[in-house]
Amino acid sequence: MKPFTERAVHIIRHIPEGKVMTYGQIAALAGSPRGARQIVRILHAMSKKHRLPWHRVINASGQISLQEEEFRMTQILLLRGEGVVVTDSGSVDLRIYQYHPDHLAE
Repeated sequence: MKPFTERAVHIIRHIPEGKVMTYGQIAALAGSPRGARQIVRILHAMSKKHRLPWHRVINASGQISLQEEEFRMTQILLLRGEGVVVTDSGSVDLRIYQYHPDHLAE
């Protein structure tokens, strides 16, 4: 696994229950501020194998980005199950629920 991918997986794995992070935020902490799309690929390819809490990652606007309705509803339900308030349109208030780790990129 490449160092960026390793750091990203580590960061995603440590997002606490009831909190979210954005694709760009994870990319920046992992060492590539413009690598948000890479985070999408990592989540798609590695979530199951590495048991990543993929549902805790949303876009910079606080929106769930998934277009497929089944996966979108699954993400909403998982977040709500952790106490995150998610609107029916898939919006999360980042001021309340965004996780800001101090030292996860090591």
